[in-house]
Amino acid sequence: MPNRLFIVSLFLIVSVSASCQTVSQNIDEEDSPPPEPEEGFQPIFDGETLGGWEGDSTYWRVENGSLVGEITPETLLESNSFIIWQGGTPANFELKTEFRITENGNSGINYRSERIDTIPYALRGYQADIDGKNRYTGQNYEEKKRTTLAYRGEQATISSQDNPDESGSLRANVERNAWTHRDVTASLGESDSLKTNIKQGDWNEMHLIVNGNRLQHYVNGVLMSDVTDDDTINRSMQGQLGVQVHVGPPMQVEYRNIRLKQL
Repeated sequence: MPNRLFIVSLFLIVSVSASCQTVSQNIDEEDSPPPEPEEGFQPIFDGETLGGWEGDSTYWRVENGSLVGEITPETLLESNSFIIWQGGTPANFELKTEFRITENGNSGINYRSERIDTIPYALRGYQADIDGKNRYTGQNYEEKKRTTLAYRGEQATISSQDNPDESGSLRANVERNAWTHRDVTASLGESDSLKTNIKQGDWNEMHLIVNGNRLQHYVNGVLMSDVTDDDTINRSMQGQLGVQVHVGPPMQVEYRNIRLKQL
């Protein structure tokens, strides 16, 4: 009899422990609490509404505390679409946010950007790249302008083209989707090695430090690209902030806990 009671008691303890562990895992994955307040950082997304942001509601909504961008088979894009923060045009700042993206997703965080009047909800400017396969996540890509300024793992200095007054000189100085007047001055690590710090299909943190002409992109605390922009003709020192859904197959991207610190 005592043996039977011992076995039953042990079974109940193990069952309760397993149940508690499962509940704990679900809470960690889906209901992660907001980060502790950080000095100088202010939330710019309330987690409940699209208040303070402007974008196409076909593609953007709020769900479970996250800003969700989604393309479906019925809403395929002809051009990239952004939801744009309406609270100002930051110059020098830090931005922190968590993101999660599906495998076929393509997104990014634009900053110091300008609106393009001829395309709805379009931005031109610097972008912290994000994609579901993590081929580009963390690199510095200038949307609709000089294209790639620094691939993941690069510290690069950017300079102006030699013929800025010639018509079409901007596009003429882009080759293989990268600006030709960029000097890679140091390595931050191999791209594939840095990629191992990015969790595919799960939540990651993007941290941008943008101060003067230096633009640094961190993912999960690891520096992925570092640009010094000495191109006084084409660079931007202030502008709009927004996040993107990209032309391509159906996808979903989520952003949460978006906070900004003015420097």
